[in-house]
Amino acid sequence: MSQREVIPRAMKDLRIAIIGAGIGGLSAALALVSRGAEVTVLERAAQPGGKVREVAIGDSAVASGPTVFTMRPVFDEIFAEAGADFTARVVARPAEILARHAWSTREQLDLYADLHRSAAAIGELAGPAEARRYLAFCAAARKTFDTLERTFIRAQRPTPLSLVQRTAAVGMHRLLHIRPFTTLWAALQSHFNDPRLRQLFGRYATYCGSSPYEAPATLMLVAHVEQEGVWLLDDGIQRLAEAMRELAVERGATFRFGTAVAEIELHGGRASAVIDSHGERQACDAVVCNADPAALASGHFGAAVRAAMPGPPRRQRRSLSSLTWSIEAPTQGFALLHHNVFFSRDYRREFDDIFRRGRVPFEPTVYVCAQDRGRASATPEPGANERLFCLVNAPAVGDTHEFGTEEVEQCATRTFSVLKRCGLEVARDPERTVVTTPSDFERMFPATGGALYGQASHGWRASFDRPAASTRIPGLYLAGGGTHPGPGVPMAAVSGRLAAQQLLADQASTGRWRRAAMPGGTSMP
Repeated sequence: MSQREVIPRAMKDLRIAIIGAGIGGLSAALALVSRGAEVTVLERAAQPGGKVREVAIGDSAVASGPTVFTMRPVFDEIFAEAGADFTARVVARPAEILARHAWSTREQLDLYADLHRSAAAIGELAGPAEARRYLAFCAAARKTFDTLERTFIRAQRPTPLSLVQRTAAVGMHRLLHIRPFTTLWAALQSHFNDPRLRQLFGRYATYCGSSPYEAPATLMLVAHVEQEGVWLLDDGIQRLAEAMRELAVERGATFRFGTAVAEIELHGGRASAVIDSHGERQACDAVVCNADPAALASGHFGAAVRAAMPGPPRRQRRSLSSLTWSIEAPTQGFALLHHNVFFSRDYRREFDDIFRRGRVPFEPTVYVCAQDRGRASATPEPGANERLFCLVNAPAVGDTHEFGTEEVEQCATRTFSVLKRCGLEVARDPERTVVTTPSDFERMFPATGGALYGQASHGWRASFDRPAASTRIPGLYLAGGGTHPGPGVPMAAVSGRLAAQQLLADQASTGRWRRAAMPGGTSMP
């Protein structure tokens, strides 16, 4: 069902409060305000984007959140439904090389937008048989994506039964073919003989904060998503968030930055107001909460909405957190691209360290975004400073463990040793380096322990356990990477559209919601 099929035309007196200006909240705001609703977005930070954020280093801004932009058609649709053209507002160019990967100075591999160039590169690294296996793997990844895009990713509140029912239209054999009960690592063992390729494609589990040894094989669909296009935004993904905010404002939305929400208030059992950090009560007809569901369950938005999630409470394993370095520094030795991955020598130990031992890996895999590479502007001159974002996976223990200076420097030593082993030297200057730990992420995103992807996608049921848009409380809806369909910039955007779709479908089926009179309350402007 398309959004246009469920959105009524006369909505000018429907007041919506959106908590959080992350990508999910921005997507929901655009969907709602473009249909005439009065939308106010309350964001505790000073700018839109949520986890899409920048870190200031002197006069520079280093992109220090999600950096990979895929599934552009999702954003074409979002902008078009709001009466705008994505290409007129965001400069995005397809990347010729998706990412550069390194295991040592002699073992490097580029994956290309051109499937057959990637196969040829794999053939040079691992032999022609592995190149053929790669093409077969990509075909399987495409079938997985085609099977799940409409039946799961874009579906409201999917369940195992609903997935079977929706898949029946295209054949049950398609569902069995994607191996939903197999782990990603087991599937990769059947596809590749070379352990480096298993490691490379196993990394896709980390896109949703999980271990490839426990995540389902269905995550191989990420290979197809990237093959369909990785886009470089000249002004960074922060520009995407800003463009969404600008369009929402043009359509009539109001944004209040530096304004946290302390409580979601109920009246007659439904969400009817939010109380902000300044103590102001703002009446509304519905609330979209673009925050981690853990924040609701922990009482961060008040005791009244702790039971918002449907079903009995569950203890879910948190997804990955990260330890990151935002840097402005010169580099030498390794020919960086925009996206670069430097692999550890013991992948299983890396995830055992995180999920079983609760510590930063002894030798981590390191992601480096060299954001000045691959831009329309010139590549940095040799020896000149460039902006780098370096990330290693870490356990989400930020609410129970404070990462001190000594521990962080030990992590840095091991991290930058991996880069040096692969040929990259970074002349780090502490004065031009900003470190972010799981403890810092917990402060930015409370009740998560610093987990950046909601709950981990471990086991075949995990994806179905993510909260959907609707909650047990009428008038309260969820959006963001911690909800269905999951983390990542495009998935968060889809979650916002699903929240708006569900809200408006409920409004259409029940008629105009009667506003609760809130003593002392103020209306949204």
